[in-house]
Amino acid sequence: MITPDARRARRVELRQEARRNYEQLREVDLQSRPGEHSLHRAARIENALKGVVGSGLRRRGYHAFALAFPGYGGPGWVRVLGRVLLGRDEAAKDVPAPVSVRGWRNFLTVPVAGQAVHVRIGGQERVLVTDRGGYLDQVIDVDLPPGEHEITLSVDPGGPDPAPDAAADEAADEVLEVVADDTEGGAELAPEAAVRRVGTARVVVVGPQPQLGLLSDIDDTVVVTRLPRPLIAAWNSFVIDERARVPVNGMAELYQQFVEENPGSPVVYLSTGAWNAAPTLVRFLSRSGYPEGPLLLTDWGPTNTGWFRDGRAHKRGSLARLVQELPQVTWLLVGDDGQHDPSIYAEFLAAAPERVAAVGIRRLTPAEQLLAGGHALASPSQPVDSEVPWVSGDNGYELMHRWYRAGVLRRG
Repeated sequence: MITPDARRARRVELRQEARRNYEQLREVDLQSRPGEHSLHRAARIENALKGVVGSGLRRRGYHAFALAFPGYGGPGWVRVLGRVLLGRDEAAKDVPAPVSVRGWRNFLTVPVAGQAVHVRIGGQERVLVTDRGGYLDQVIDVDLPPGEHEITLSVDPGGPDPAPDAAADEAADEVLEVVADDTEGGAELAPEAAVRRVGTARVVVVGPQPQLGLLSDIDDTVVVTRLPRPLIAAWNSFVIDERARVPVNGMAELYQQFVEENPGSPVVYLSTGAWNAAPTLVRFLSRSGYPEGPLLLTDWGPTNTGWFRDGRAHKRGSLARLVQELPQVTWLLVGDDGQHDPSIYAEFLAAAPERVAAVGIRRLTPAEQLLAGGHALASPSQPVDSEVPWVSGDNGYELMHRWYRAGVLRRG
């Protein structure tokens, strides 16, 4: 039992640590320094906060551990997606996911910038380095047959992290890439006693032959979230239990029908949601019967150029990248009319009609439209003369039926 004296001593210790952190923040120089590439002031403030919090957590026994996210690839290459965060030793053990997880826990994380990460796939190993947000998003050269493969990311506390300049030189020669910033994100070396934390995920390698692919929005397309109205979005993202999230009726069946008719074709989930929620989304998709596939999410917080990220730019950029990286794939695009999916898909269709096989837009209910900040009678911005089947419906079953009638899907 903890005695009253021990509690008082603990409170004094916490106040002293908070005071030290505050003084440390006051002394931080927020001017641009070499290696920061003229970061926006918001990004430098974020870096300073992460550095202070990261140092404090390490003193409490936290260590770096790796998270692997589902990725994709093509002939001769794979896109590696992952992140390195700080966690306790027990977080490094393989334990089942908790029964009850509130959304806000996903956002209370401290990333590790400049951390060397061992990437193993197909019997080969590469060493990559995290960026200022602790992320890995890099393409590596590796020749794998089409299909699913397991990728492993691990943090080895026993070896020294490369200095930024040396790492930049190595990147030109071999396999090591440094994105930016090796000090402000709490990138100090983990102690020798730290537990080696390994994260695994599935990577789908797309073959060179022409084929279909399915690209889907997430919010209000596969899961009911009622975004982007701020208060509703905050409640759904931060407060409710992850198991209380509701899948959109019939969408899992629609996607499974696509996979059944097109075995080996990629299914990609594109969203303006934060990478912090990726583990929750992976569990939700699996629990709700959706086919596994890469997640293309975005960071949560300031960018190198401003306070907030542009969600529409993220979706446009991701679509453009998929077209460039997977020229053999023609896409079925699925979204909803609560945000900007119809207009973004219409722009993409106009720019690259040969890369789109069909479009499916889920219509939100009038109540959902209002909660999402739109108009109760809002309608999809369907092109007047669409070159491909463009259908809409209240749920996945209606979209499936209309795609059957349009010949996009086959019956039986």
